[in-house]
Amino acid sequence: MRVFKAVLAAVLMAAMSAAPGAFAQPQQTVDASSAVAPSQTNPASMTKAEKKAARKTARKEARAKKDAELKKLESAGYKPGGYDPNYPESAQGAEKKAAGQ
Repeated sequence: MRVFKAVLAAVLMAAMSAAPGAFAQPQQTVDASSAVAPSQTNPASMTKAEKKAARKTARKEARAKKDAELKKLESAGYKPGGYDPNYPESAQGAEKKAAGQ
């Protein structure tokens, strides 16, 4: 399994170096107040604990975003859970109503 991973990593690195534009990541603007330490910008140089913390932070942010969206829809009249025979229409109506607020 280790040999397979090593070969896979070598093939991916070769492909990325052969076509640098093909795997380009979108550029993000970062202001000086939210600058990230250099060890955190490159996943290969991050420690296991730093990677775990980054994943945890990303999960918390995603959960907060989903919770905020659900709260906004609930305030617009959407009631999640249970059986709703008008599900797509009721959710879409709440989304339109929430977008108008």
